[in-house]
Amino acid sequence: MIDTDPLIVSLGFDTETFERLDGLRRSHFPPALNKIPAHLTLFHHLPGDRPDEVTAALAEAAGTVAPFALEVSGLRKLGRGVALTLVSPELISIRARIAARFADVLTPQDRQGFRPHVTIQNKVDPKEAAALHDRLAAGFTPWTATAEALLLWRYRGGPWEAAGRFDLARTD
Repeated sequence: MIDTDPLIVSLGFDTETFERLDGLRRSHFPPALNKIPAHLTLFHHLPGDRPDEVTAALAEAAGTVAPFALEVSGLRKLGRGVALTLVSPELISIRARIAARFADVLTPQDRQGFRPHVTIQNKVDPKEAAALHDRLAAGFTPWTATAEALLLWRYRGGPWEAAGRFDLARTD
């Protein structure tokens, strides 16, 4: 039987960055709704019935770039939540290459503009979200993170199931 549950692609961070982001998410995301760790989603829904094609695309893309720096540059209001914004030309480029390969099957969400972020709070009252944003913004200092991998997941109706890791590995 073919598994048709959607495939999700996220960015794998260095350990220190992941722990920092996930700590913020665990601190501020409603616990009953927090089914997955902190993540930067590159694609929300690639075709689950084409896993070989997706894994080949991710392996190829990961093999063309070495680990790279991203700037965790600020905070973004989400209305009912808060996210950290990230800036990286390399991230935009690698995502664009993968998107071009799957242009015929991208969902509207994955076709819209890509604004890299990690959600640390969501699905709360807008006043609570605004208060967290303002509190975090008052002491925010940008920092540099490192992108180390492309991560593949199966969406299982809530939790995500790990389906692959593709380390960034260009060695010229």
